[in-house]
Amino acid sequence: MKKISTQLLSAFTLLLVLLASCSKSNEFTVKGIVSGADGETIYFENVGISAVTTLDSAKLSADGKFKFQRKATPYPEFYRLRLNKQFINVAIDSTETVKLIADAGTFATSYTVEGSESCKAIKDITLAQLDANMEISKLRKAYGAKEIADSTYRTKVLEAAEAYKTVAKKYIFSAPMSAAAYFALFQQIDGLLFFDLYDKADSRAYGAVATSYDHYYPESPRSKHLHNLALQSIKVLRGQRPINFDNIKTEEVSFLDIELPTITGEMSKLSDLAKGKVVLVNFTAYQAEWSPALNMELGKIYTNHHSSGLEIYQISLDSDAHFWKNAASNLPWMCVRDPQSVYSQAAALYNVKQLPALFILDKNGNLVKRVENIGTLEASIKGLL
Repeated sequence: MKKISTQLLSAFTLLLVLLASCSKSNEFTVKGIVSGADGETIYFENVGISAVTTLDSAKLSADGKFKFQRKATPYPEFYRLRLNKQFINVAIDSTETVKLIADAGTFATSYTVEGSESCKAIKDITLAQLDANMEISKLRKAYGAKEIADSTYRTKVLEAAEAYKTVAKKYIFSAPMSAAAYFALFQQIDGLLFFDLYDKADSRAYGAVATSYDHYYPESPRSKHLHNLALQSIKVLRGQRPINFDNIKTEEVSFLDIELPTITGEMSKLSDLAKGKVVLVNFTAYQAEWSPALNMELGKIYTNHHSSGLEIYQISLDSDAHFWKNAASNLPWMCVRDPQSVYSQAAALYNVKQLPALFILDKNGNLVKRVENIGTLEASIKGLL
């Protein structure tokens, strides 16, 4: 009996070890060292399709070591490490161990990564995105200070965006089923995607990644999301003729109507506001650094000319509805928000490539001008009034 009991105990112990081993084999690990961050807290977050969720955190000691473990998904999933306002993005393909070494001062840019080719690719993509953002921010400051001409500004901004897309396309078209391809497709500047869902060339990138995710990861929520976006892109490209604002004859054009919710939740139609009025249509993002200065300028123009028949219909593409409501609550003109944010069909139909974008409708409801220079805006409005 004693011998049998010993055998049963051994078998039970072995079973527990095997179960523990199986449990561990279904987890991934993200670990590393952050120097110069003694006493700081590092956060581990899941980057979902529409929200970022904090999963875990660790207070760093003098040695800077951290370690996070979570259950792996059967498809690529995205996470990030957050230290203060800096982020390192990581993609997890399987039950892998990703090791990162970083310094607190250059946490987001100068880290090294081992154990994941996807994470190495994501670093490359992130640096290209940061370069484009820095270049475009520099161009905006120069343009605001009137140091460069309109045409130069537009050309240089497009060149900076294209430089990012050149890096991104390398990952998208060489391995469209990869986590890096998906990550590259959805990088943004000021809340807008580099890859335009309604641009014919960019639509092919969405289609390539969507098709691959449908095939390799049919159970992933991102696959369905991508599939719907690709179909929406194809539908709009087939059904809408591109608007060329440089070749429009004023007397032949009527504006494309928009109906979106206000901060109180009521629906507001552009056509209702435009009857017998000169209307400035503004696509914007309240969270962008240039937004306060733009709204101050619009406020001056609105105060000077509202009594003469000027209205402003301002469309927010912010993803954060709460932030938008707070920012818009004190503005005197019509403020609406497109919940589609960067996938806004209204913005696509108006051929909005970058923010802010401004259009003027005359009293007869004709779209007469796309404003390229904020400095000429008031003069253009006065002429129509």
